[in-house]
Amino acid sequence: MLEIEKIRLGTRGSPLALWQANWIKNQLEETHEGLKVELTIIKTTGDKIQDTPLAKIGGKGLFLKEIEDALLKNKIDIAVHSMKDVPVQLPRRLCIASFTEREDPRDALISKNGIKLADMPQNAKIGTGSMRRQTQLLNYRPDFEIVPLRGNIDTRIKKLETEGLDGIILASAGLIRMGWADQITEYIDTEILLPAIGQGAVGIETRNFDIDVIEAVVALDHEDTNYALEAERAFLRVLEGGCQVPIGGYATIQENQLTLKGLVGDLSGKKIIKSEKIGLIENAEYIGQDLGKEILAMGADKILKEVYSS
Repeated sequence: MLEIEKIRLGTRGSPLALWQANWIKNQLEETHEGLKVELTIIKTTGDKIQDTPLAKIGGKGLFLKEIEDALLKNKIDIAVHSMKDVPVQLPRRLCIASFTEREDPRDALISKNGIKLADMPQNAKIGTGSMRRQTQLLNYRPDFEIVPLRGNIDTRIKKLETEGLDGIILASAGLIRMGWADQITEYIDTEILLPAIGQGAVGIETRNFDIDVIEAVVALDHEDTNYALEAERAFLRVLEGGCQVPIGGYATIQENQLTLKGLVGDLSGKKIIKSEKIGLIENAEYIGQDLGKEILAMGADKILKEVYSS
């Protein structure tokens, strides 16, 4: 039986963030009899600035700052995040205490007239706000014209028509969670678009000394997702990469074995460095570190310096 009766949950106010927050709220209340979870909506810098690419204003960490401040000031007890938005370096006194089971991590194409990626017309306009997607799309089809795209999922879907795009790329997980899977034209194979670190996973952030709160949320932790993200985030940590650089990483688990694939590419898509490591799940962090060091040694350090300087 928990010692606490109420948990204050901080979240962004976007439709997807609210879906995820309510999903965690319901799971916690169903798991712990008598526990009440109260939602607090917090507007972040990333939500306020909608007309500028994230890479130019500080990356996806801007979706967390105000929420983490509320955690540190004891205004909320937990925060719920899409893990692909969470930097690998957390503020002191905070931790990700639980990773819930991962949804489909693949990227998805929504196109006009149901045309698949391979069948897109020459010089097709593809909307995405992600450098990771841009470099891989241009590597796959150098003729594509990449159009910057930001906003909530519904806003981006509307831009398919209003901005004359041939297709847009979004995370499958968000579309599935919002009940919009029927709009997906194609789930894109990870050999074409390697997912972002943590894509499809939801994490619960807490203060690392709130033992009762951690006890409550750990009940929702999914072991395989935890191992996978441990490897992916260790890989990203070695690369010293943020969420808005052309880095992909995806770990899969088969029985007791973890396979981690990673890549770094330049923005033109002409140069992509990729590799993979395999090992036991209990060595997840070391697998991520080893892959990061290998890819840096293969020339990723030069690519990343060029990206950051630009």
